Amino acid sequence: MFIHNRLGMVESVETLIAQQQRLNQVSNNLANADTAGYKKESVTFDEMLYNVTRNRQRVGKALNILTNQEQGVMEQTGNPLDVAIAGNGFFKVETPQGIRYTRAGNFELSADGQLKMPNGAVVIGENGPIVVDGTKKVTIDRAGRISTDGQVVNRLSIVTFADLRDLQKAGENLFRPKDAAIEEQAASGAEVKQGFIEKSNVNTIEEMTQLIDLHRAYEGQQKMISALDDINNLAISRVGILPT
Repeated sequence: MFIHNRLGMVESVETLIAQQQRLNQVSNNLANADTAGYKKESVTFDEMLYNVTRNRQRVGKALNILTNQEQGVMEQTGNPLDVAIAGNGFFKVETPQGIRYTRAGNFELSADGQLKMPNGAVVIGENGPIVVDGTKKVTIDRAGRISTDGQVVNRLSIVTFADLRDLQKAGENLFRPKDAAIEEQAASGAEVKQGFIEKSNVNTIEEMTQLIDLHRAYEGQQKMISALDDINNLAISRVGILPT
């Protein structure tokens, strides 16, 4: 009896830990509901069979974090340095850690005229880092060509991947391939929209509903642990008591 109760306790604790990870993801989604280009994450629960001893196996809990790459709503800002991608594709940027990819197009100009993200990542064009004269009018057409006073200076490098599941988040609203062997490719059919920002694809109502469900599930597991603890205490208190 005690061995079975202990196994139930382990299962309940593992479930609580998994639910905690799910809570972290929901909280992160809500915190980034207003972050340009943010892609929400969800957690799925898998079960895996593994050996406890040579002769016994049991089921354990595993987590699988999925990124939803659906396009967010386009919001017009009128800022000529705000750029959104309608369709499949990512902006290519350079960071101290290497090349990264993002859907966040809320760009700005540095003191030396480089087009950058707010975190300092340099936006890469087909001819290298994009540099424009901040004193001139900047226009970006649907194909991503960047012009100043009618003179084309570069073109945004819009790329994608054969399978978006091969990308993982790299912090600061950036993505990177899971493996160095995964190669980028030109994004076909992508349309660049100047003066627009792609908003987060987080649905706050859905996330708040998940928070309520998580609270209830967490309470249920806590009650289960309390019940198992009471059973164990009862079993221990009766050990050695002889029937009269």
